[in-house]
Amino acid sequence: MISIKSESEIEAMRKSGHYVALVLEELSEKILPGVTTLELDQYAEKRCKDFGVRPAFKGYQGFPGCLCISINDEIVHGIPSSKRKLAEGDIVGVDFGVIDQGWFGDSARTFAVGKISPKAQDLMDVTKKSLELGIEQCVPGNRLFDIGHAIQNYVEGHGYSVVREFVGHGIGRALHEEPQVPNFGTKGKGLLLKEGMVIAIEPMVNIGKPQVRVLSDGWTAVTADKSLSAHFEHTIAIRSTGPDVLTRVI
Repeated sequence: MISIKSESEIEAMRKSGHYVALVLEELSEKILPGVTTLELDQYAEKRCKDFGVRPAFKGYQGFPGCLCISINDEIVHGIPSSKRKLAEGDIVGVDFGVIDQGWFGDSARTFAVGKISPKAQDLMDVTKKSLELGIEQCVPGNRLFDIGHAIQNYVEGHGYSVVREFVGHGIGRALHEEPQVPNFGTKGKGLLLKEGMVIAIEPMVNIGKPQVRVLSDGWTAVTADKSLSAHFEHTIAIRSTGPDVLTRVI
């Protein structure tokens, strides 16, 4: 069942989203060569305690970290580790969520570690822009697959591919609610978007082919052809006035 949120519920989710955005912004200053992914995770957990919120991912279906940290050919769900150090030229996807007063916020960004290749930068730019184009479709009266169509059309127009195994989702009192929000699809198809729906849109884009494989840790998803991958995500409320991005610093 798809949950329609009230004005007060959306404002409560905006507060959760604010904390997510704030931590991601702070992490942007800490993503440097030589830093371990566990150090980033520990920082995020400390900030959750400072804010009086809970990390949404830690313990979720057994996931061990507060952050999903995915480097280079890793698409999503990378596990923080003291053995994994960032290196100059890496690109790092960081997915983060919190729970505040029972409401979830969820967002992701891909960061450059030092100086990166022009191709890696272009991949990040295209992925981020595709998210923005998907968000533009979040208006009452549009169809769900209008979002995925806008993302897919832009990504493939730049010669990249959209991951299909992982999709966006509804969000609210649970991290993953209905509906699923694919990053591909046929324009004009899918359920009708209504005011009060809140969804997380999260394109995952590969330089190479879209195929995915999961590593032996049972979590980390990588590109099957070892090509670079980027990931951006926002939580959006659908309003009569247009898309309302909740995962921004207030």
